[in-house]
Amino acid sequence: MALSREELESRVAAYREHGSGRKAAEALGIGRSAFNDSIARAASLGLMGTNPVLPGFRLTKTTAVTNADGDVVREFIQQRPDIGRQFEAPEGHSVKGVSALVDASGRTIQQWVKTRADAEDQIAKMRAALDGLKDELPRASLVPAPAYTESELLNQYTITDHHLGALAWGEETRAGDYDLKIGERLILDWFAQAIRQSPDAERAVFAQLGDFLHYDSFKSVTPEHGHLLDSDSRYPKMVRAAIRIVRAVIEMLLEKHMRVDVIMCDANHDPAGEVWLREMLAAFYDDEPRVTVDTNPGTYSVIEHGDVSLFYHHGHRRGMAKVDSILVAKYRTIYGRTRMSYAHTGHKHSDELRTTDLMKVEQHETLAAPDAYGSNWVSGRSAKVITYHKKYGEDGRVVLSAARVLGRAANDNEAARVAA
Repeated sequence: MALSREELESRVAAYREHGSGRKAAEALGIGRSAFNDSIARAASLGLMGTNPVLPGFRLTKTTAVTNADGDVVREFIQQRPDIGRQFEAPEGHSVKGVSALVDASGRTIQQWVKTRADAEDQIAKMRAALDGLKDELPRASLVPAPAYTESELLNQYTITDHHLGALAWGEETRAGDYDLKIGERLILDWFAQAIRQSPDAERAVFAQLGDFLHYDSFKSVTPEHGHLLDSDSRYPKMVRAAIRIVRAVIEMLLEKHMRVDVIMCDANHDPAGEVWLREMLAAFYDDEPRVTVDTNPGTYSVIEHGDVSLFYHHGHRRGMAKVDSILVAKYRTIYGRTRMSYAHTGHKHSDELRTTDLMKVEQHETLAAPDAYGSNWVSGRSAKVITYHKKYGEDGRVVLSAARVLGRAANDNEAARVAA
């Protein structure tokens, strides 16, 4: 923080009293480097001599003319417009780099400090805004409960890396077209068909493992590293589509299941988006006792179902080889009282299943078509419903590909809903 003129004058006085910067710094109880910086600043303002300096200027050079006896008979001073105060990053920003202009000998002539909006600060502000809006949000109307469900069963509807708002040109990627409309229709089609083919479990988990949105602001770049993304739409349109989708999905799940748990995992493409999705859903379903939204702001989540513990993580912080240990460490109590544990991740857009000493760890592929960058890796396009029994663990699964469902189930389902 810039020192006042009075503080600079007091440090100059201390320097003159003690005769050295080291002794003066010790007497004042401040660091030597900080003291020397303040003395240099004082000198540039003429407080060490050749006072006064013109307002708004700083002293940059002095030249003395002496006579034969060595007495100063004339003094020349050079002043230039004063430089700004010590740099401080704007509120909500952090320094991401420094650019420098140097001369031939490598000495710094000028520097530029580059900042960026701090991600944690942005998320904190968004959470605060959502907290303020919760009382004003409309609540969901109650959906009639199903007549019959199997109390021992839980259906986990596993969606990851849907990248809503991404753009893919099938002729370029050889993996299908993709845009905002296709992404919305595809996920609704998948849920409609997946719900039809799944058992009548009492409990459902909407396990959205992250990267639901392709990007996280009005700029179509990844928030942490600034990688340019192929995007289809404007951010507000993408937000509206996301809200429509999750509301429609939860309503469909409520029609089949007695209880619905909603997981929205933190991820690398949309960390702020996952925050407002969780908070918005929690407020919207505040009066619906059959819906539980996990608003845990952390990176790892868990659900307990009898003797079964189900863990969720996008996969961007811990990969399949190490995620089991961090999950056990974070949820030691739940892990200790359940006999069977399963972890679910995404991020890599491909399927993989491992059995470790602690649990089964499964990585899931995505329904979404890859963009130009993602098409450098080949994987399938599907999503799974995994059924778990309270006592026996995994009890079955339904796997549906994007090609199998796109354009079929959701349209029929919507027509039936409107007719009803």
